[in-house]
Amino acid sequence: MIYFDSDYMAGAHPRVMERLSSTNIEHTVGYGCDDYTKVAATKIREACSAPDADVYFLVGGTQTNATVIDALLRRHEGVLAAESGHISVHEAGAVEATGHKVLTLPHYDGKVKASDVKCYIKEFYNDDTYEHMVAPGMLYISQPTEYGTVYTMAELTELSAVCRDAGIPLYMDGARLSYALSSEGCDFTLADVARLCDVFYIGGTKAGAMMGEAVVARTGVLKNFFPLVKQHGALLAKGRLLGLQFDELFTDGLYMEIGHYAVGLAMKIKRAFVDKGYEVVVDSPTNQQFFRLPNDVMDSLKKEASFEVWGTRGETHTVVRFVTSWSTRDEDVDKLISLIK
Repeated sequence: MIYFDSDYMAGAHPRVMERLSSTNIEHTVGYGCDDYTKVAATKIREACSAPDADVYFLVGGTQTNATVIDALLRRHEGVLAAESGHISVHEAGAVEATGHKVLTLPHYDGKVKASDVKCYIKEFYNDDTYEHMVAPGMLYISQPTEYGTVYTMAELTELSAVCRDAGIPLYMDGARLSYALSSEGCDFTLADVARLCDVFYIGGTKAGAMMGEAVVARTGVLKNFFPLVKQHGALLAKGRLLGLQFDELFTDGLYMEIGHYAVGLAMKIKRAFVDKGYEVVVDSPTNQQFFRLPNDVMDSLKKEASFEVWGTRGETHTVVRFVTSWSTRDEDVDKLISLIK
């Protein structure tokens, strides 16, 4: 069986695993106060050209989203997000469980438009009864989106400007940020992300780490964040395990190397499906690829390849998703291509 279900199915990249193994019996202080974690935070600040940024390490993506959003919002505020956004669909109401409503916006292949954000905020405050409603207190986006699409530099700049004009923070979910940065035509950098967003996170779980995400925030934006991290169950007592992994991911360009490798294989898969005449549902330039397949073809593939059905099974055709990662092998992709040919 070959696996294309997601990018966190395998353990950790060999270099990351080696760092964890080689330091296994060392004794360090906990909760991220160790030297390894401090070095990792410094490397991330350097990569983001943000020497004064606050950097925190949390255990997973859902915990990170729920904790950051809870920290940014006041009790009467909600978070603007695409209808297809991860916090709105696939996090089991984790944000709502903190007491904050997800305020959904139309999406365009997973992306939101700055004009829709601006219109929502304007119409909210033009309503004489707005004090009886949940206020739009921040904007959540993911880069790349749930559909593997990528916001351009122009789109990010426009979203940032709308948020700053409205006085609300812009937060980017970067669970797969490595793959957005590695996509063909990418016209932004980590430094641009740090400049345009108030808070974002660099995903490790889906980019070579065993687990963990690195939150990067403008100085002082996330007030009293440490106790909130603990309240949300996102604090790792053995904090050095997170610091070590990000130290390695940001050594000698490993983080970007992983992204480029996975995206390259994803493009090879896309070309093969296109050549065979199958429909590309979303033109994703990242490691997630979506196709509409005849049900008999999908069922046949399922016997030797594992991948996700995206949504519900159709009457004759069904949308499926293939995802690549650092652990995807060239021979896995070659076998998949041979199966569809």
